[in-house]
Amino acid sequence: MVLNRKRVECTLRVGDEILPQVEEFNEGRMEREIDRRIGAASAVMRTLHGSVVVKRELSRKAKLSIYQSIYVPALTYGHELWVMTERTRSRVQAAEMSFLRRVAGLSLRDRVRSSVIREELGVDPLLLRVERSQMRWLGHLVRMPPWARPTGRRPRGRPRTRWRDYVSRLAWERLGIPQEELAEVAGEREVWASLLRLLPPRPDPG
Repeated sequence: MVLNRKRVECTLRVGDEILPQVEEFNEGRMEREIDRRIGAASAVMRTLHGSVVVKRELSRKAKLSIYQSIYVPALTYGHELWVMTERTRSRVQAAEMSFLRRVAGLSLRDRVRSSVIREELGVDPLLLRVERSQMRWLGHLVRMPPWARPTGRRPRGRPRTRWRDYVSRLAWERLGIPQEELAEVAGEREVWASLLRLLPPRPDPG
C-alpha cells in the first residue's frame, strides 16, 4: 500500500519478522513472493505428511483443522496484496489440492475433480477466499476518508501494475461491476459485503 510518493524509510514488523521495504512493485516480484509462500506451504506439508496428513488414526475433522490453522496461513500469508496471474492461480490451487487430496485419500491418478473433493470435505475453494479478501480490502480503501489516501503524481516511465488496478479488474471479471461504478458500489458497506458473500467459485481448470 502506498502512503506517500516521496522516498521514506519505513519499518514494518509482523510478529518477529521485519518486512523488507521495496521501491518497485511488479508482477514478477509478486510472482516470486507467491512462489515463496507455496514453498513455505510445501515445507509444512513435508513436516506434517506422515504424522498428520496421511495418518489413518487421525480423523478428517482433525486433519482439516490443521489444514485451516497451519497450512492455509503458511500458503496465503500477505494474500490481501497479491496481484495474481493465471500461472499463480494455478499454482496456488495445486498447492491447496495437494493437501486436500491426501486428506481425502486420493491422488491425481484418481482423476477426481477438485470441486468434488472440496464438496466432500466441506471446504471452500482457497482462491475464492483469497479473492473475497482482496475485494474486501478494496472496499476498505474506497471508504477510507480523503485525508488518509495517498497523494502525489505517478512517477514518469512505464506504468507499474498496481494492486488497485488489479483488484478493479477482478471486480469487473468476477462481479461484473465496471470501473466507473466501482467506487459507488464498494462504498456501500452492506451492499459490498452481500456481493462478496454471493461471489461464486472459479470453475475447475480443464
